[in-house]
Amino acid sequence: MHMARRTGRRPGNPDTRESILGAAREAFAERGFESASIRGIATSAGVDPALVHHYFGTKEQLFKACMNFPIDPAEVLPQVLSGGPDEVGERLVRFFLRIWDSPAGAAGVALMRSAVSNDWTARLLREFVTTQMIRHVLPSLTTIDQADAPLRASLVATQMAGLAMVRYVLKLEPLASAPHEVVVAAIGPNVQRYVTGDLGAAAAAAQRE
Repeated sequence: MHMARRTGRRPGNPDTRESILGAAREAFAERGFESASIRGIATSAGVDPALVHHYFGTKEQLFKACMNFPIDPAEVLPQVLSGGPDEVGERLVRFFLRIWDSPAGAAGVALMRSAVSNDWTARLLREFVTTQMIRHVLPSLTTIDQADAPLRASLVATQMAGLAMVRYVLKLEPLASAPHEVVVAAIGPNVQRYVTGDLGAAAAAAQRE
């Protein structure tokens, strides 16, 4: 009697995977995404660099695995922004609500809670927003002065992070239970101003730096 031959990638050893993830989280939090290396992470985890690639693929994929974020920004943000900048505020808020109100949003809520009380997680989240989100947003904002684009992107981040905290972590009513279109109508114009509106002295100061 011949046993059926198994195909596909073998499941990774949970202990090995967790060791790699632990070393990667520490490296990304301490050195940032750009400065952290697969070789350094592998050394800290006590494994061969090839094993890190085997389990997680690229450094970017490893970073995303560390964060356990509910979406892959590289895939979804270009789609949200592809309609042009004129209504990007409403599109971003509507998309944000759809993801965070879905079952996948629980991972984002857990991450926000941890970032509030844990500086290590906060540094990871800041690095994730900078390298995985803002990086994909800025190239799409072609109609604005690129000198103040980083400021605009970070202002959008403050609005979205505030919405996440109040609606999903604090669950402050009536915002916590408000229908999507009510939230979009109220917050979308604020996000739109951050993207394309006049920022006044703040934008001028950003261009001088």
